[in-house]
Amino acid sequence: MASFLAQEVQLAKRHEEILSQRSVLLQQMENHLGDREAAKTWQMQEANAAHKRNLVLTNDIETAEKKLHAREHLLPHPDTVNLETLYWAQIEESIPKWEPFFLGRTQAPVGFGKIKQKQNIKPPKGSIPR
Repeated sequence: MASFLAQEVQLAKRHEEILSQRSVLLQQMENHLGDREAAKTWQMQEANAAHKRNLVLTNDIETAEKKLHAREHLLPHPDTVNLETLYWAQIEESIPKWEPFFLGRTQAPVGFGKIKQKQNIKPPKGSIPR
């Protein structure tokens, strides 16, 4: 019977060790679950903050795009600028030919006749005759 009593004591000690290990493991599981919940909450907050930043950036990009489109309509087309440049270059080349005419020294250069003025200009309807 003494051996049964010794076995009973050993089993009781082993049972206490198992219960204490179980308690420690349960506490660790609760801590781990709490950490996971905190991490999940933090991730959600970070995701929300990132979403808000992305919305602000998207709005900024759309605003900049609208400004660029508006500005694009204000600036002349590159072909137009090129034509204007060529036009003014041609004008500058022809100034020496026209300079005497502008100063009243000669007639218009060859190829340009005098502009005939009409002598009988009628006033527009409804105006008072002079």
